Amino acid sequence: MNGFSDGPSEQVMRQPATTTDLSEGGSGLSEQAWTLLFELLHTHMRNFPALAAEFDLSPVQAHVLRQLGEGALAMSTLAHYLSCDASNVTGLVDRLEARGLVERKSSEQDRRVKMLVLTEAGAELRGRLMARLSAPPPLIAAMPDEDLAALRDIMRRALKTQ
Repeated sequence: MNGFSDGPSEQVMRQPATTTDLSEGGSGLSEQAWTLLFELLHTHMRNFPALAAEFDLSPVQAHVLRQLGEGALAMSTLAHYLSCDASNVTGLVDRLEARGLVERKSSEQDRRVKMLVLTEAGAELRGRLMARLSAPPPLIAAMPDEDLAALRDIMRRALKTQ
């Protein structure tokens, strides 16, 4: 189950590989919940490279477009987000810039700092990418509205504490 494919084999959720028993014994409730949530996300994102390829992007390029939706971003900040050296970001940005998806601009506060911004084409592609990323996996989409509302509310509370 990954949310990106409609193939019949994608309908069955694999059991978590990291735990042998998530029943009421053993781990505490918080560990059980986190383990299951992590496994769900890991399973869902397993096909992220295939999703990025639908847009002729590498997974890292898709991640960059996702990050740029928040507004202009310094190349050094992007390197930090990607956990890589700034020199690696240069080549990545060069390829996105060549496709007309991003452009570099000097920071208004410090002209030495290069900021990345989405172009109109980049914003459009990002919108389509985000729509695909937002599509829930079939087993989540099939849940009753009451369960979905509870899950949404729980996740909102969890994210507010971040």
